[in-house]
Amino acid sequence: MFSSFSRKKKKPITTAYDPSKMRPVLRCSICTGEQVAGFLRLEDGKFEEVMLIRNVADLQSFREQYGIVEDIEKVY
Repeated sequence: MFSSFSRKKKKPITTAYDPSKMRPVLRCSICTGEQVAGFLRLEDGKFEEVMLIRNVADLQSFREQYGIVEDIEKVY
């Protein structure tokens, strides 16, 4: 019937990419091989997660969305 818990729809978070304040990185898991694309803030080192990378097409989509041409560093 009705659940007492309501499901909230997640809104896609659009991070504004500022190359002078952020650096694009792939955070990779050594154990599972999972890769997450996001931005590392230069001032405090905090990682902002943007999207899960499952294949080369996902990585290309991330690059096109934020206009990234240079190589993306992997952080473990």
